[in-house]
Amino acid sequence: MLGAGRIALNFELPEELAEVRKLARDFAEKEVAPTAAKDDKGHVFRKDLVIKMGALGFFGCLVSEEDGGNGLGFLAHALISEEIGRIHSAIRVYLNMQAGPAVTIAEFGSGQQKRGFLPALLSGEIVGCFAITEPDTGSDVASMKTTATRDGDGYLLNGTKIWITNATVADAGIIFAYTDRAQKHRGMSAFYVDLNQPGVSRRELGKLGTHASPTGELTFEDFRVPRERLIGQEGDGFEICMRHLNHTRLGCAGGAVGLAKAAREAAVSYANQREQFGQKIGQFQMNQDLIAQMVVQEEAARLLVYRAAQLADREHPYNLEVSMAKYAGGEAAAFCADTALKMLGAYGYSTEFPVERYYRDAKSYQIVEGSVNIQKLIIAQDALGYRKANR
Repeated sequence: MLGAGRIALNFELPEELAEVRKLARDFAEKEVAPTAAKDDKGHVFRKDLVIKMGALGFFGCLVSEEDGGNGLGFLAHALISEEIGRIHSAIRVYLNMQAGPAVTIAEFGSGQQKRGFLPALLSGEIVGCFAITEPDTGSDVASMKTTATRDGDGYLLNGTKIWITNATVADAGIIFAYTDRAQKHRGMSAFYVDLNQPGVSRRELGKLGTHASPTGELTFEDFRVPRERLIGQEGDGFEICMRHLNHTRLGCAGGAVGLAKAAREAAVSYANQREQFGQKIGQFQMNQDLIAQMVVQEEAARLLVYRAAQLADREHPYNLEVSMAKYAGGEAAAFCADTALKMLGAYGYSTEFPVERYYRDAKSYQIVEGSVNIQKLIIAQDALGYRKANR
């Protein structure tokens, strides 16, 4: 019997979540792994996998059954992200592009919006995205320039969004824009727009990794948005954006842990096979030191992800914890991928093996959904008492 104030920590997954993890692992190994290298090299967007992931309910964990999801929660979402991220990080991104807009509409949308927009997002029938970043606006979200000006029974959207995942393939997405610049961040609003309408141009952007997940630019010129596409009220955009990023950071952190695991597994496998100077290279203390660091960074990041997810599932504030998870996950992914590449030497550098892809993909986890430095800023300011993350 635990005394008052004591907390029992249980690191075993409930049966339902263990089944979710197995389902995601089986899917990733059977459906994603066979073509991962080909999809990466060919920059192939896999709409068929979006549909299959939707059919398995992967996009509905953060949405209640009442709203059409399965309500399995944040930990389930993190587990799915980890398993798919372990096989191919680019395909893991599909989760955030569907689940992110879906949970935002579920949290802030009207009943009519939920009924009208969620089914196609959750099923993967339409491809989603969200657009925050602009050419001169990255971490400083409030400095964005895109505007939504009232025009009759709707709005005219003008501005450019850049580094937008799925920009060239998305059917719809959540776009953040100012409806009243004079109110500063309180004048920002969020819209769920149909991107298959006149007034938007798209341009694909090249990048180092996650090649099977297209990234690009969206330019809006007098793009008409009906009034019923406004999520929440005018001025709610900044709050919606911050909530949205918290949710997608968690999935991103889960994917980073999956990539760290893949890199660590590749290094361990190679160290147990490769012989030099008459012994397996895993027997050299220098390599043992590196593997120990990989194991600890991976496991520490995983525990931080699970902690943040459990807090979210209990509806506790988790801004600080998800920043810690995102920071640790990104660092673990980058360290493990870099270390694995060095350990494999020429084989790690070769495009014939997946380690070079892990290395390229790992860098994205230190940038997207809030960079490493932004996460450190949130964590440090909370510790110093300057700005409490979970206020």
